[in-house]
Amino acid sequence: MNLLVTGANGTIGTALRTHLEREFDDTLEVTWLDIEPHPAPESSAETLIGDVTDYATVRAAMMGQDAVVHLGMPDFLGGPDERSLAWSAGFGHSCQAVANVLEAARREGIDTVVYASSNHAVGMHEVEHAPDIYEPDFDLEIDHEATPRPDSRYGVVKVFGEAMGRLAADAHGLNCYALRICSVRNPAQDHPFGDAEAGVSAGRFERGSDAYAEQVARQRCMWQSRRDIARQVARCLERGRDGSGEFDVFYGRSASDRAWFDLEHARQVIGYEPDDDATAMTEPPLE
Repeated sequence: MNLLVTGANGTIGTALRTHLEREFDDTLEVTWLDIEPHPAPESSAETLIGDVTDYATVRAAMMGQDAVVHLGMPDFLGGPDERSLAWSAGFGHSCQAVANVLEAARREGIDTVVYASSNHAVGMHEVEHAPDIYEPDFDLEIDHEATPRPDSRYGVVKVFGEAMGRLAADAHGLNCYALRICSVRNPAQDHPFGDAEAGVSAGRFERGSDAYAEQVARQRCMWQSRRDIARQVARCLERGRDGSGEFDVFYGRSASDRAWFDLEHARQVIGYEPDDDATAMTEPPLE
C-alpha cells in the first residue's frame, strides 16, 4: 500500500512514524508531508515539504498513492476566544486543507481517506458535565451517531471536515473514516498521568492535589496511546481496501472502564482492539 500522511511531524504523525508499519503484514510505503522538516525524524523516511493549503502541492503528493491520512491543520483555533463566533483566517486555512486533500484524492483515484477529527466535535458534553463525567459510574455514552456538539471553533472545523468526508463518500465513492481522537500525547507523556505530570512540571499544581487528581481522572477516560492510534489508523486503511463509498466515525481512545466515548462500534466495524488500558496504571512512571 502506498500511503500519504499529512501533518507528519505533529504528535500523531510521529506516533505513526514509530508504530504504523508494524501493523501491516505486507509492504507499506509512506510519503510523509509537512510544512517543514522534522528536526529529529523518528524513522528513515524523508519528509516531503509542502503546505496543505496549496492544492497543487497536495495534488502532486497524492500521485501514485492508494490512501491518505490527513492530520495536517494549518491554524489551531484555540486561545482565549476559542468560543467566539467571529470569523478568523484560521477557518479558511483549515477548511481549505480538508478540501484540498479530498479533491486531490478524488481526482487521483485514492481509495481511502482517514481524517483526524477530534473529540471536540462533540466536546460540549464534557463541558456540560465535567468533572462528574470523569467518574466510573457516570451514565453517559456518546456513539458514532451522536449529533455534533462542538465545544470550540476548533471543534467546528473538525465537524466541517467530517461533513466534507461524508460528501466525498456519498457523492464520489471515496472511503472516508473520521477518527474523533481523544488525547494522544508526546512520548514523554504517553500514559494516563501525562497531563497531570505536565501540570506539575509547569508549576500549575502539585502532585496529590485535587487539580492533579482531576487531570488523571480525565485522562483515564480520554487517553489513547501512541501505538493504539497507529493501530486504529491501520484498521481503517485495511477496511478501505474492501469498501466503496463508505463513511464512518470512530472514537479514538485506548481501553478504559470509565469513558463516555463508545468503542464498540470501532470494534465491530474495523476490528479495533486497543493494546493499552488507561485504567491499568496506578501511578505515574516517575524516574
